[in-house]
Amino acid sequence: MDITSFIPAFGGLGFTVAAFVLALLSIVFVHEFGHYIVGRWSGIHAEVFSLGFGPVLWSRIDKRGTRWQLAALPFGGYVKFLGDSNAASGGHVDALGGMTPAQRRATMHGAPLWARASTVAAGPVFNFALSIAVFAALFLIKGIATDVPVIGALKALPAQEQSLDQSLRPGDAILGVAGVPVTDFGAFLDQADKLPPAAQIDYTVRRDGTEQTVTGPYPLPPLADAVAGDSAARDAGLEKGDVVLSVDGTPIAAFSQLRDMVGASDGKPLTLQVWRNGTTFEATLQPRRMDLPLADGGFETRWLIGVSGGLFFDPETRTPGLWEAVSLGAEQSWTIAYTSVSGLWHMLSGAISSCNLQGPLGIAETSGQAASMGLSSFVWFVAMLSTAVGLMNLFPVPVLDGGHLVFFAYEAVAGKPPTAKVLNVMMSVGLAVILGLMLFAVSNDLFCP
Repeated sequence: MDITSFIPAFGGLGFTVAAFVLALLSIVFVHEFGHYIVGRWSGIHAEVFSLGFGPVLWSRIDKRGTRWQLAALPFGGYVKFLGDSNAASGGHVDALGGMTPAQRRATMHGAPLWARASTVAAGPVFNFALSIAVFAALFLIKGIATDVPVIGALKALPAQEQSLDQSLRPGDAILGVAGVPVTDFGAFLDQADKLPPAAQIDYTVRRDGTEQTVTGPYPLPPLADAVAGDSAARDAGLEKGDVVLSVDGTPIAAFSQLRDMVGASDGKPLTLQVWRNGTTFEATLQPRRMDLPLADGGFETRWLIGVSGGLFFDPETRTPGLWEAVSLGAEQSWTIAYTSVSGLWHMLSGAISSCNLQGPLGIAETSGQAASMGLSSFVWFVAMLSTAVGLMNLFPVPVLDGGHLVFFAYEAVAGKPPTAKVLNVMMSVGLAVILGLMLFAVSNDLFCP
């Protein structure tokens, strides 16, 4: 049973907050545990491991003398090492004068450079490792499509409701589309994109060891395979599995027609006739202008309603090997990181709107929407957010892990760390940058359309 089936009983706001806190604390725990465990392995003593900030709700001291605690404000966490002046590992080696050599070695600032750098880098690395592991686990559990397109299950379409014999059956291996042979899933999708819209298409299939030609629906019908949480489609009541029959009175048979008509709307309201489980209704929605990443790293601006298309069938899947699943997980994590950096660069250069930057309110809303779509969607979102958190912490801003790594790089070149005065100034500047960025992101959540 999917535990998220109980969502309606909790109410929208309460569940959104709970989902956000659960996602954030999971990611924070992994990040801080990376710092803690690598620091411990490196001989640096952790005095406090805290989930959350503010008043302490619960704590215990383990046999190594580390206080593990849960605090009242669940919006982050920290590991305070011996010798740190604050939760951001502030301090300087000059302040350790009253310690013995053994005590100094157990502090963050008195440990060798390699130990400090490894401990700091471990937080983001553990975030990336979490993402890769979660993505890999989902690929192992859910499987991936077979090389040859094989029909696993047919989706409900209006033609089925009208008793139109599709002829295609689960288990059919598709060998050709509209007379054009296809050798694998990629070739099948390429051919599907080239077909003109039509109610029925001829397919060459292998069934029970023999080849035959049968009829079936258009490969990419105007079917809502997914509906984005914060979208015009979700606001208008559209759901996964809905089929759009017409747009402003014009009948459509392919998802490409829906995409093109939305793109040409220039943001004007559209009236859709929608089919759902044998009944039809009308939904009026207004497309929103969005910036979308391109494969080459750029962005394009388009009008969207938040509906993703899909095939008329669920493909048969296979279970990948462990290494293949991990490779796919790493590829997914890399794609998220690359797209995030590209998006930030395009925002700074003015190529796309700064409204693409979400703040905590937007992330909280997205986490609740992901959880409402099922446990796997929520876990996938946590993995995506973990990649984003790991990447953000590598930015060369003082206070963040990336800023500390820049100081360590300076120390490696100069042979000594920056002075305490320089560190204090830089940390103050870094804190101001982070607070300014957070205020800007929150303003986006409140005022961006």
